[in-house]
Amino acid sequence: MEKKDAHLEKFKSAITSTIKSISKKKDFEIHFGKTVSNNKKNINLPEIKELDSLKDYIHIRAKADSEALRLKYSNEDIFNKYTPNGKNSLNLYKIAEKVRYEKIGSEEFKGIKQNLFSAYNERKIDTKSPSVYLQESFDSYLRNIFFKNKKGKENYPGLKKIKKNLDTILKKNIDFLKTNLRNQEKFNSQIAKIISHLNIEEKESDEKSEENQNQNLADQENSEKKDDASKDKNKDQETIVDAGISQNEIMSEENDTAVEIEQSDDLESESNQRSKTIFSNENRKYKIYSEEFDEIIKAENLETDEELIRLRSSLDQQLLQLKSFISKLANKLQRKLLAKQNRSWDFDLEEGTLDTSKLTRIIVDPFNSLSFKKEKETDFKDTLVTILIDNSGSMRGKPISVAAICGDILSRTLERCSVKVEILGFTTKHWKGGLCREKWTSNHKPKFPGRLNDLRHIIYKSADTPWRQAKNNMGLMLKEGLLKENIDGEALRWAFNKMIKRKEERKILMIISDGAPVDDSTLSANVSDYLENDLKNTVNAIEQFSSIELLAIGIGHDVKRYYKRAVKITDVQDLGDVMINQLTNLFSESKTLH
Repeated sequence: MEKKDAHLEKFKSAITSTIKSISKKKDFEIHFGKTVSNNKKNINLPEIKELDSLKDYIHIRAKADSEALRLKYSNEDIFNKYTPNGKNSLNLYKIAEKVRYEKIGSEEFKGIKQNLFSAYNERKIDTKSPSVYLQESFDSYLRNIFFKNKKGKENYPGLKKIKKNLDTILKKNIDFLKTNLRNQEKFNSQIAKIISHLNIEEKESDEKSEENQNQNLADQENSEKKDDASKDKNKDQETIVDAGISQNEIMSEENDTAVEIEQSDDLESESNQRSKTIFSNENRKYKIYSEEFDEIIKAENLETDEELIRLRSSLDQQLLQLKSFISKLANKLQRKLLAKQNRSWDFDLEEGTLDTSKLTRIIVDPFNSLSFKKEKETDFKDTLVTILIDNSGSMRGKPISVAAICGDILSRTLERCSVKVEILGFTTKHWKGGLCREKWTSNHKPKFPGRLNDLRHIIYKSADTPWRQAKNNMGLMLKEGLLKENIDGEALRWAFNKMIKRKEERKILMIISDGAPVDDSTLSANVSDYLENDLKNTVNAIEQFSSIELLAIGIGHDVKRYYKRAVKITDVQDLGDVMINQLTNLFSESKTLH
């Protein structure tokens, strides 16, 4: 027994010496067992009761190594400076900082790397605790990225599902975090922002309140059941309502298949995952009663070719004078874009492509050195511009005509500059509900049904369709009876889902609308701000968690309460000027991800 105790004491002494050697620090204490020091400059290690197996050695060595690296590479003042609010957020913040300094130490000390790797893969996980579940998934996600530790996935089966959510927010920041691994100030600041975007604290309270609300509704409905037949009916209704919570996710999947089948399977799968992830939390409370009557349709399938030609001719006649004005503005945009794409060179270099224009100097004086040139890199990225036009009844007349001609001219202009353009429209198939509402009525009108109308999303011009093939489609916006209600949130998600599957490096989504989303059928059966809240949540998700640049133009209404980048126009004839100037400004900016 004495020999065992002596062996343990020697091991503790060796651990202490190793920590001091690694950290290069002297003014700290090491505590084993229950003695706890609140001073973060000190180290608390578990009591070493036995060392009967290799696992016992590895576990305590890894813990000691990690603490030594914390002392060496982690500044407590910087760490505290960016500490996020909330218990769950703080735990994730600590995990990220631990991964950071362990990664640095693993690059410096190969033995430490092996200890940390072995201990991590031998750890036990409490999958019953939601908070531990979240922490382990976050830890595994970061270690898979920084340490290439794929084994962590096998030990943690829940990671795959949660990884989708983390991908949406973390993916575009990974390069920044890797680059600033040794810059704790930048790393901590950025990881704190990322964690705050996860809205961990809010999600927990939202889920509890939603459970309570669903339980109250269920209790209320159960009290109204009178016989077995009505019970069966109510169960069917509840099933439909409950299914509506995830209907928007199902819709995005169906829509993607319908309109972008030419994309590769891998790209489509990844895009669907990202779109579901980015909206799954924001729109958890948004329900859709039924999607079976919704429609995504190409403009040419809504009318005959002869009618489309007639409508196009009518559009040109209405806006002949305005078309000339907008064309001048479009030429301004074209010159701006072509200027950014022009090739330019650096001259008089010591290496590169031989500058033949300078060879005469060699002939005149053979002692002159050869001159080389190299082409400068242009910062103009492969770009997609999607114009999403509100096709609601309030846009009837001059607003929809101007929107159509602007989209038409912009499409032609940007196509000359090798910029892909997609023109989409959104409305409903009926006024005040359609077959969807009839289905709800026949099912005894369950409470809070969600969206109660049949959507109609129109593709006027797809990104890969040349302007000449789609120009007649623009006239369809003038068709009598086409413009009805507008449900903006779902339209934005539809456009977003189409865009993220594209391979262009830069993506710009411009929405033209004349105010808040309105659908009488939906609003009469739900709370008054139901569609407006959904729009705000959707816009917030796109602006915060995606690289797509969102720009809104409000016709006669200020839409800045929904969109960060928004412009209001009071005269519809200003639409062309505003659209082109806003696009010109966007292309003049250097796009950076934060």
